Amino acid sequence: MKPISAKTWSLGEIVELLGGEVLCDAELRVSQIASLEQAQACHISFLTGGRFLKKLEQSAAGAVIVGKDMRDASDRPRIVCNNPYAYFARVSALLNPEPAVKAGVHASAVIDPGVKIADSASIGPFVHIGADCVIGDGVVIGAGCVIGASVVIGAQCRLYPRVVIYHGCQLGERVILHSGAVIGADGFGLAHENGRWLKIPQIGRVLIGDDVEIGANTTIDRGALEDTVIEEGVKLDNQIQVAHNVRIGAHSAMAGCVGIAGSAKIGRHCTVGGAGMILGHLEIADNVQISSGTLITKSIHKPGAYTSAMPFSAHDVWLKNAAHLRHLDAMAQKIQGLEKKINELEKKSS
Repeated sequence: MKPISAKTWSLGEIVELLGGEVLCDAELRVSQIASLEQAQACHISFLTGGRFLKKLEQSAAGAVIVGKDMRDASDRPRIVCNNPYAYFARVSALLNPEPAVKAGVHASAVIDPGVKIADSASIGPFVHIGADCVIGDGVVIGAGCVIGASVVIGAQCRLYPRVVIYHGCQLGERVILHSGAVIGADGFGLAHENGRWLKIPQIGRVLIGDDVEIGANTTIDRGALEDTVIEEGVKLDNQIQVAHNVRIGAHSAMAGCVGIAGSAKIGRHCTVGGAGMILGHLEIADNVQISSGTLITKSIHKPGAYTSAMPFSAHDVWLKNAAHLRHLDAMAQKIQGLEKKINELEKKSS
């Protein structure tokens, strides 16, 4: 649990800033947010459903965030709102602001000619910035980051240590790139000739919209001819692979280890569970939810939830089921033959 802050907020002050309704004691002050199990009297916690009521009864939390359907679930000080989980996120951000960063360029940073850096930006130690880059207001670039030539980084972006952005890529405003992220590496473009692989130059860029967050060690390849595009508000977890010419629609979110092959087009407000895989050149409609471990082999044209993962089972049972799956086509042909014979027999008997 994060240490208790010296700064405290009353429930009334929180509601005045974030909305909602205070019940019981608007003057109660909290200094940190915590789970129901770990909360102390100085903490505010949250309740997202009736199945957690017992934990609420046992909790020592000084206050709790609840939905309108849980308005009377407790008599302790509480904030009532439409979406407790989203409200919790906003309160957590309020109680845990980003530490202040000192503007300026560290003496060990290497800045090539023609770079434009806003006075309010912070460039950390051992950073390298290539020629003709533009670094916007309030940008924070952590230690050891490497920025290629002609990169544009919009206002209030934050690059954690050891991020790499290749030449020509562009970031919108308030983009967060976590450590190890690589933006704009060459896509896997190869042509086969006389038993050898011939590299295809990747001449597109990566364009990232406003308010995008990209997790640690996630890689987004530059386009082969056209650009790879990550639209505004997209959230990508750690260790995701986005191949060349992919487009991810606004406000989509993907969990860790997702893989998207080249030229796939993902709609807006889509979600992909961990280790989901999307083959190349497919199109996914808006508002599609893809379950964890699902392999998408055809385009999806209608919104909804899609799942293809085989349920786990004891290993010996799984082997038997897998053996049956291998013979599904042959079994289907046999069934069709049997149906044909049955139909012929029925016609003779009638």
